[in-house]
Amino acid sequence: MIEGTVAAGFEPVREEFARNFAERGELGAACAIQVDGELVVDLWGGYRDRAGTQPWQRDTLATVYSSTKGVASMAVAVAHSRGLFDYDALVTKYWPEFGQAGKENVTVRQLLGFQAGLPTVDTPLTPELLADPDRLGEVLARQAPAWAPGTAQGYHPLVGGLYVSQLLRRVDPKGRLIGRYLADEVLVPLGIEFYIGTPPTIPEERIAELVPAKPALRDFTTPGGVPTRMLLEFMLPWTLTAKSFSNPRLRDITALSRPPWRELDLPAGNGVGTARSLAALYGEFATGGSRLGVDRATLRAIEADPVPLGTGSRDRVMHLAEARFSLGFWKPFAAWRFGTDSRAYGTPGAGGSFGMADPATRSGFGYVPNRLGRRLWNDPREAALREAFQRCL
Repeated sequence: MIEGTVAAGFEPVREEFARNFAERGELGAACAIQVDGELVVDLWGGYRDRAGTQPWQRDTLATVYSSTKGVASMAVAVAHSRGLFDYDALVTKYWPEFGQAGKENVTVRQLLGFQAGLPTVDTPLTPELLADPDRLGEVLARQAPAWAPGTAQGYHPLVGGLYVSQLLRRVDPKGRLIGRYLADEVLVPLGIEFYIGTPPTIPEERIAELVPAKPALRDFTTPGGVPTRMLLEFMLPWTLTAKSFSNPRLRDITALSRPPWRELDLPAGNGVGTARSLAALYGEFATGGSRLGVDRATLRAIEADPVPLGTGSRDRVMHLAEARFSLGFWKPFAAWRFGTDSRAYGTPGAGGSFGMADPATRSGFGYVPNRLGRRLWNDPREAALREAFQRCL
């Protein structure tokens, strides 16, 4: 049930892709890798449905959860290259109403780097509210931060993307949210398919059914596993961790892959696309971004090490001892050395998806499954493919 192609020299990636199905519990998945603008790996296989009756097709789409953040951040980077905003400017320069409740000194860089103290909001985020950008903007602007902005970092699972989309809406001359801006300014020039806000016209049979994984002890005891404190606080509704992952309130994690949630502009978590699209997007950035007009200053900013916090790199929401974020992307750190050097960047998604750019090898990587894993990063299926690719190079 494995289909697709690999270029000469990259056969080990296909071997590991096959092992994912034979040994690592894969149901359906796709992996794509682009080097110097050439698609050297384009694989898909297994089944797109829980019952294992519908084969995964070349154009099967899947929800990639927080891997959406990287795609959204590339759209934001295109806007930055066009001079629409400055990463180090105050958010209030572009969105004056944002400066309420102690947020007046938040910079765009801090907002993108999860340092603004805004992992959740007090107002319930219903589909109706999320579909009303004017009212949503008022709610977000009123929110008080959970800590003094710029003094700490904490992952913003879903709400952070709403702030970024509202910011882009205010600097874009056409007033577009991220989903629309991405479609018009990034996806059309590259000729690829990815959605933040999936149109109802997309046939249901094209979208993979997501299947939650059964937890295993090793998922909590290995690098990338859920920290014990995060797991405990996730179950205590008054904690910041629980609040950050429970607004909007979803029936379960797979709800984001179904209407009405997948049709909304949720640039932190409801992206729907293919591994091929992730590889093409990151591959474009890894080779200089010329087709999108991304300037060198923007790329240098993304490739640079994060601006250090005096309080260190501990995460207040996921309770990781170390995590490194910059301009909407994860950056390599001691426990997770993805890519060739520190210039690499990408974003993992709940369940195991991952997209990344490795400027050192001018490559873009994408992996999308439908059986969800339990790691925060470094899912063993994805890691096996990425490490095989690195060995091929």
